[in-house]
Amino acid sequence: MNHRHIHFIALGSAVGTGLFYGSAGAIQAAGPSVLLVYLIGGAVMYFILRALGEMSVRHPVRGSFAVYCREYLGGFGGFITGWAFAFEMMIVCLADLTAITIYMKFWFPGTPAWVWITTTLLIIGAANLANVRMFGELEFGLTLIKVGAVVAMIVGGAAILAFNLGPNPEQMGVANLWADGGFFPNGVSGMAASFILVLFAFGGTEIIGVAGAEAEDPDRSIPKAVNTVPARILIFYVLSILIILLINPWRSITGEDSPFVQIFDTLGVTWAAGLLNVVVLSASLSAINADLFSTGRVLAGLSKEGLAPKVMGRTYRDVPVMTVVMLLLALVVGVYLNTKFPDIFETIAALATFATIFVWLMILFAHMASRRQMTREEQQTLKFPVPLWPIGQWFSIFFILFAFGTMVWLPEYHVALAVGVGFLVLMSILYFVTGRPQAVANTEVEYAAK
Repeated sequence: MNHRHIHFIALGSAVGTGLFYGSAGAIQAAGPSVLLVYLIGGAVMYFILRALGEMSVRHPVRGSFAVYCREYLGGFGGFITGWAFAFEMMIVCLADLTAITIYMKFWFPGTPAWVWITTTLLIIGAANLANVRMFGELEFGLTLIKVGAVVAMIVGGAAILAFNLGPNPEQMGVANLWADGGFFPNGVSGMAASFILVLFAFGGTEIIGVAGAEAEDPDRSIPKAVNTVPARILIFYVLSILIILLINPWRSITGEDSPFVQIFDTLGVTWAAGLLNVVVLSASLSAINADLFSTGRVLAGLSKEGLAPKVMGRTYRDVPVMTVVMLLLALVVGVYLNTKFPDIFETIAALATFATIFVWLMILFAHMASRRQMTREEQQTLKFPVPLWPIGQWFSIFFILFAFGTMVWLPEYHVALAVGVGFLVLMSILYFVTGRPQAVANTEVEYAAK
């Protein structure tokens, strides 16, 4: 993949249904202070990606952060990180597949869900099995749709504010940021609750490190992609949420309609619901496409490290074909179970938030361990060093631990916490039962022999 592909993968990874629909939940939890939460979450995400970027430029390998965790934290670190990421991505894929069937009912209410599921899996499967460039082109096109929608909303919202459009112009303005309960209307607990939602909205951006291993010129592509993160956070999240809050008092953003539909409705765009349906459909397709790509590469990397079955490491034209096929079959089974037992994934899906921030924490730990193994001269010759070392890393670790603490504090996250801890315990047992420590040792011997 060239720089254009890597840049748009980085651009699209943090723009999805979490922004188009999930932002309403974060606004209700924190009120106007959600802007501050997005800024903090964006800073955390930036330092994580810079850590991943530093390691990727220094040592570009397939499997990316799972391989780095194995190399710097040991076999168990790589195993638990890679499988936590894979499980998280499969859950998100299942959720997006279910969402696609709901979106398509908007136009074809009588068509069975399996038709859209099959169509989606055929499209995504073909893109992932063909070659890396086809995946990049599909992700490029889907990202254009998502980004175009956000830009249109920002421009349209700015026009509403500039020309006092809409039925209630007296309710618009900067005063919305403090008029109803102040900037922190729900206090610390509200901000803490929204922090979990905001961090999860940024989930998936770590795919930059996975995609970077497929780049034609990782030394150039990865730094440029990672360095776009601050601007992306400010434009696509902070600016768009700010405009939404300036137009609508925060209590009116209930989540019954997407805040983006409200903007277009105000502009008199009667087909706003249909437009947003196209956008969220592309967002879900993009998410499944990227999740399947990154999971396949991570599991293939784990296989070569002795941390997954060997069959997952087999490739054809540099594509981990067997892993992608197995993941597609797992999605088919998951969708079938979801149709038979509609509530079966509700509890498990809560793990996605836990797994996301757990993977980020492991990336930070691996990066700090990598720095400890470098000499002063090696640190000084790094091509893409992390800024503000080590302050930025400790800042990010603190807020991720704060997020875990929030899950302990707030009852609504107890299920996610319990399921997450249970998953880690189960995978820890499997690590030793399946003989992975010896497999890792044998792999290291093979590497040394080469």
